[in-house]
Amino acid sequence: MGTKKGILTVSFGTSHLDTLDKTIKAIEQDIAEAFPEYRVYRAFTSQMIIKKLRKNGVEIADVREALEQMAKDGVENVIVQPTHVINGIEYDGMMRNLLEYTGRFRQIRVGKPMLSSPEDYKKAIHAVMSDVEIDEDEMLVFMGHGTDHHANSAYPTLEYTFHFLGYERVLVGTVEGFPDLKAVMTKLNVTECKKVVLMPFMIVAGDHAKNDMAGEEDSWKTELEADGYEVRTLVKGLGEIPGIRRIFLEHIREAM
Repeated sequence: MGTKKGILTVSFGTSHLDTLDKTIKAIEQDIAEAFPEYRVYRAFTSQMIIKKLRKNGVEIADVREALEQMAKDGVENVIVQPTHVINGIEYDGMMRNLLEYTGRFRQIRVGKPMLSSPEDYKKAIHAVMSDVEIDEDEMLVFMGHGTDHHANSAYPTLEYTFHFLGYERVLVGTVEGFPDLKAVMTKLNVTECKKVVLMPFMIVAGDHAKNDMAGEEDSWKTELEADGYEVRTLVKGLGEIPGIRRIFLEHIREAM
């Protein structure tokens, strides 16, 4: 038996178990199949979500706890693969945690989040667009998370890249960053298109997707409808799309 190897997937997390299975678990299963010589571990970075899940009897480790477990299991070579969309606050926090543990393992390598290189953007866009069907008279509006971290520039870059690749009828907004829904609506207005398809640009289709995007109160859907748009919602996390999951596998291979 050679050196024990482990891959730790690090996700922001979700308390919605339906989307957890279809997205984060699906990513982990693909990783386990692609790298059978590695044992796959899971960690979430959101303490709020971990607490909520524990109240409901679901045990999920945070990054420190997962690394402690890996050390206890005798893992010596660690690859950490975040399922984050961008290199933002969660990623920075994860890196700080990892620094505390560098002495505990022979080696820790880290894969990049989903949107790291220009190639990643192109792959992600093609993967999503091959999975989504919109009619000639519809605009596709993505809801990204958004952040006050400088990595938020990924979202305008994303929209630019959609258009550059020929997907003209796509707009990207965010819940907590720039561009916001107002900015999206300004652009929609110019297109004179009255039909909108809403989809989350997030790994999981949890709280933001179900409530902020598709909910019946104070959501993007209700605001657009109030402005006269006909709205269709696709409540589906990016983790459900095979081409998106492949990007994470490629990032693990690069980390190796």
